Amino acid sequence: MNEIKEITEEILKFRNERDWKQFHNAKDLALAISIEAGELLELFLWKKADEADEEKVKEEIADIMIYALLISEKYGFDVREIVLEKIESNKEKYPVEKVKGSVKNIMKILMIVYKNSSKGFINDVDKNIISDKIKNSVLENFLWEKVNKKEEMSWINSMQFIGKVIKNAQIADDCGILIEYNLPSTSKRVDFIITGKDESDRSGFIIIELKQWLEAKSTKKDGLVYTDYFGNTLHPSYQAYSYKLYLKDYNENVYNNSLQIKSCAYLHNYTERNPEPLRDEIYSDIVSDSPIYFKDDQTQLEEFIRIFVGKGKGEEIVYQIENGNIKPSKKLIDHVCGLFKGNSEFVLLDEQKIAFETAKEIALTATKKTVVIINGGPGTGKSVVSMNLLGLLKDNQNVVFVAPNSSFREVMLAKLVGTFDSNRVRHLLKGSSSFYNVPENTFDVLIVDEAHRLKNGNAFMYKGKNQVEDIIKAAKVSIFFIDEKQMIRPDDIGTLEEIKRVTELHKAEIQSIDLKAQFRCSGAEGFINWVEDVLQLEATGNFDGWDTNDFMFKICDSPNELRYLIGQEIDKGSKARILAGYAWPWTPAKNGNANGQIEDVNIPEFDFSMPWNSRQIGTKFAIDDDGINQIGCVHTSQGLEFDYVGIIVGKIFSSILRQILFLQTGMIIMILKESRD
Repeated sequence: MNEIKEITEEILKFRNERDWKQFHNAKDLALAISIEAGELLELFLWKKADEADEEKVKEEIADIMIYALLISEKYGFDVREIVLEKIESNKEKYPVEKVKGSVKNIMKILMIVYKNSSKGFINDVDKNIISDKIKNSVLENFLWEKVNKKEEMSWINSMQFIGKVIKNAQIADDCGILIEYNLPSTSKRVDFIITGKDESDRSGFIIIELKQWLEAKSTKKDGLVYTDYFGNTLHPSYQAYSYKLYLKDYNENVYNNSLQIKSCAYLHNYTERNPEPLRDEIYSDIVSDSPIYFKDDQTQLEEFIRIFVGKGKGEEIVYQIENGNIKPSKKLIDHVCGLFKGNSEFVLLDEQKIAFETAKEIALTATKKTVVIINGGPGTGKSVVSMNLLGLLKDNQNVVFVAPNSSFREVMLAKLVGTFDSNRVRHLLKGSSSFYNVPENTFDVLIVDEAHRLKNGNAFMYKGKNQVEDIIKAAKVSIFFIDEKQMIRPDDIGTLEEIKRVTELHKAEIQSIDLKAQFRCSGAEGFINWVEDVLQLEATGNFDGWDTNDFMFKICDSPNELRYLIGQEIDKGSKARILAGYAWPWTPAKNGNANGQIEDVNIPEFDFSMPWNSRQIGTKFAIDDDGINQIGCVHTSQGLEFDYVGIIVGKIFSSILRQILFLQTGMIIMILKESRD
């Protein structure tokens, strides 16, 4: 007798003798499998893999198998047959020659939703099954619960149009097609890639950005256009160009094999106007690099494709794109390192230089997974050190700078590059949610500034569970810059204790460096100590004040006086802004507040009102000229440098705070109902 069948019959006999069949519907059996799997996981919680109780592991596996056999019997499945079918399916999905011994290679396969030859793609379009194939691939490989109807309709619509172009372009049958290709280590997806050889027999590919737009407006801002649906958004040609630049700078196979890359945009529903806003003079350079094709330009697009990839033999090129290691090119490294030269924003002083050289030596000489913790308060120069460590690129290290706060990240980028048209360098500076599914030791070094703001699984849009764990796993060397006193939300988990816990979990070495010297506030350590004492963060010797000649501090009688003083400093050329606590609402964009039109920070007793930092300038509040007439919050200012700031506390704190500031007596009381965060 078949062993599986024999075991199943024993299970059924046991169940039926107890009259439990009535409870064994498919739903409850599926739930039982999940619950038993959870109990199996619990045996490994907070333990090393070899520390779990083996007998209990055996029991839980048996429970899972029993319920799996019961649900198979419920549906009439032949267990041996369905397992063998699944193995065959997996063989096709994960070919030995592409994935053997490598998690990275598995991840590369999952980066592509659809892959085919040009002939196969045309066939799928003609049979009207292309959108179904894309949808099924997304649901199966990327674990989406469902596909948004708008997304599905965009595939149905766009694939028919681009399919017609490919069919009429008179290209070879063996050009390669990639759809929804995920740019590695990013959340970005390329709509359409076609590979092949050009008329001179050079290998290459074309990136095509597909849009269903009907119209758009120029914004007079380089690379940005306006549509009624998206508001301010990237010009389609700029999108295609930026994806091309990423692959040229980061995909090792692309830059080592000198693959020829072209990019363009195809707006298949859009009737070109005269004059056409998307061809405005401000976009001339980007459209010249990455041409834009409209509804009536199908013939021109066909010719573009035919010239650059029409000779076919694209399968090998697809393989090179898929399997290229993601590592900055020498050209990019030289470019980035050149940006630091002569840049006064990143000069290392005193103990900053010591911390930098120490961290650099650890990164270059580590022989096993290592974690470095650099601890320092506000103004000690953590960010100067962290940004300089990007220079490890020139030591042939695969390095990425990580910062949880997007405003902080954008300002650091602007200081380095000098402009927000900085797409080439942008991918070296990432948010902290980018690493949740990255294979172990993908990066040589991850530099994490503002690490106290790393999140747990409750953070908005974060798909993982613990960003400290993600980062330590993803890098051979992780360098964390922290100040625990700057944690501001319950889901901030970047503590010394948590970093040490995860370090021990990975059996990694740990090194600590302290930064103490004060380089902010005119070097007035006394003022910093006074703030910590008066806000009851830490008792210090400066409870009664500091040398006021070192640093200016003033309590204003009204917000209007505060606005006047900050305005005076701005007129003198100082970097100055007004900030506030979340004691006022922030009107949504859909209610007419897309660009700070509504003055939410309203204090009627002083006839004072100003808008919050607008969504349009977003993360650039600290350096955008429009930020002068708006009020910033902690998320658009934390970790950044100003010459002067005016702070409106609001009703989050009780009036006792005012007494503390004058008398240094009493307790700070926070009124949670007044917080709008």
